Amino acid sequence: MQGKIIKGIAGFYYVYAEETDTIYECKAKGIFRNRKVKPLVGDLVAIEVLDEEQAKGNITEILPRKNELIRPASANVDQAMVIFAAANPEPNFHLLDRFLVMMDYQNVPTVICFNKEDLIGADEKERLREIYAGADCQIVFTSTYEKTGIDKVCEILEGKTTVLAGPSGVGKSSMTNLLLPDARMETGDISKIGRGRHTTRHSEIFHISGRSYLMDTPGFTSMNLPELEKEDLRFYFPEFEPLEGSCRFNGCVHMNEPDCAVKAAVSDGKIHKMRYESYTTMYQELKEQKKY
Repeated sequence: MQGKIIKGIAGFYYVYAEETDTIYECKAKGIFRNRKVKPLVGDLVAIEVLDEEQAKGNITEILPRKNELIRPASANVDQAMVIFAAANPEPNFHLLDRFLVMMDYQNVPTVICFNKEDLIGADEKERLREIYAGADCQIVFTSTYEKTGIDKVCEILEGKTTVLAGPSGVGKSSMTNLLLPDARMETGDISKIGRGRHTTRHSEIFHISGRSYLMDTPGFTSMNLPELEKEDLRFYFPEFEPLEGSCRFNGCVHMNEPDCAVKAAVSDGKIHKMRYESYTTMYQELKEQKKY
């Protein structure tokens, strides 16, 4: 029988088999440890059922993966939806940009969801759109409090396995509860220092309907950059791509070089200053990493 790993906790893997509409509690056979292969949430697997009544079994084979994400650790993901609050807390653009680079590095398309749209006006909404206008991402605004924008989110999720990510306190669990009332995800308020309490303790996939799956992941407050060469970082900022080859120097990294087309575009407002600032910060970080 085949199924999809929807949760993994303490060495047990919970496999949803569409054939029987059952979730089986499984252990992974020792052969995987010997091969140093670990089953991941999202893996398609073959299982042998040991006890149909108790819904217990063993994972006997991990089927070929379409992709494998480092963080959040998962497999066979079609897209990522990263949720940030539009306000309370204010969006951490640098963290959002790091996530976009991480997903692009892993060839996973990203949807940016700004939640709590009820807390901002039209001008702020337009500003957020402008920042990411050239980032090659779909942008959606929602309010889990007022239940607006949820239909659009459902449309985006249709027929795909989507990883839901974002810092704590931005409404990820509230979003999951709206999309899947049976999920009963624990929700947390914003603490006094403005950070959300961590409410999701493990990655878990929820079956929405048909071939639509949603993976909720633990909130994150920092994100390591992938193993990139600093000279390659520019290829993960889609706004720069149309200007490749337009700078005075071949291989321009858009930092300190004269006659840089990207820096000129930032000055002219064609590339948003915040996106360029994120780029320079990440570039310096990658440069420092190579020293050690």
